[in-house]
Amino acid sequence: MPPKTTVSSADELIDDFRDPDGRSRLGTHWRLVTDTVMGGVSSARMSFTAANGRRALCVEGEVKLEHNGGFLQANLDLTNQGRPLDASDFTGLRLIVCGNGERYNLHLKSRDCALPWQAYRATFVAGPDWQEIRIPFEHFTPNRLSAPLAADQLTQLGLVAIGRAFHAQVCVAEVGWYRGLDAESAPSPCG
Repeated sequence: MPPKTTVSSADELIDDFRDPDGRSRLGTHWRLVTDTVMGGVSSARMSFTAANGRRALCVEGEVKLEHNGGFLQANLDLTNQGRPLDASDFTGLRLIVCGNGERYNLHLKSRDCALPWQAYRATFVAGPDWQEIRIPFEHFTPNRLSAPLAADQLTQLGLVAIGRAFHAQVCVAEVGWYRGLDAESAPSPCG
């Protein structure tokens, strides 16, 4: 097994979307994937833009269920060395997010995810105001695999609109790791 990359306290921020070419603070690039990779017809666009004075990654599109489809995803490899990331010193993931009031997923992949459709999923609502959401690792549930999430074996992060036909519109101003309490902060206007 290759050695792990360990997250230090200085590396708590995964991205604040300051780099206009889509490079994260980890040095890896965000990618947009839709169900068209498997014959679906969902459509989306991803942009790095300003939303109410904050730089953000924004994903907008139509999730459609035809042809066994049903997802849009902006994803990020957590290392560029091909080895897993060890985030076990942290409690979970935090993101500053706003959107159109719909339910979205945050997906984590680990070394246990051998197939493309396997992931650990957590759901959140992206309301119209910027809000910090904290999701502990224990709230990520396995999808199409039985192994529990191993926070010391992480390989990929995904922001996903999935599972039902709807218009997706979600922006993320920050994503990172956190320690401690899971309380949400007060929202501010998304714009």
